[in-house]
Amino acid sequence: MQAMNTSFQPSVGRQAVALACFVALCLAVGAIGGAATSTSVGTWYQHLHKPPFNPPDWIFGPVWTALYIAMSVAAWRVWRRLGWSGARQALSLFAVQLVLNLAWSILFFGFQRIGLALVEIVVLFAAIATTGVVFWRIDRAAGLLFIPYLAWVGFAALLNASLWHLN
Repeated sequence: MQAMNTSFQPSVGRQAVALACFVALCLAVGAIGGAATSTSVGTWYQHLHKPPFNPPDWIFGPVWTALYIAMSVAAWRVWRRLGWSGARQALSLFAVQLVLNLAWSILFFGFQRIGLALVEIVVLFAAIATTGVVFWRIDRAAGLLFIPYLAWVGFAALLNASLWHLN
């Protein structure tokens, strides 16, 4: 378990700015992923054979927005607890999973590489789980905020595997 830095106590203003930055970062990753997705969601993706449990397209935007906000709050809570230097390992893991999150959209929708995206999403799932555990050790609420994200990416991995199998 990581030692807690009890001397780090940011002002309310600094906390607000940090939260806004975490939200902006995560939503920016979502927007870039959305741009990659938009290149083929209305064309190539529509022609794929889909499993019966494939959700309607409209559900992805709201779910991902909620997940990006939850992961933003989780990272902010870790930062608020330990500061940048104290949370370097945890926030580095956060950054890695965020990059992997974006990479999946680019691989699946941008490059239309379903099999490669499947391999990548398994790595993403492991990175999310690891980040969630590390966050939990620092701040339980931060760890809990990663559970819906992990569940959704697990579902997305199953969907990705089904799409790979069917196509």
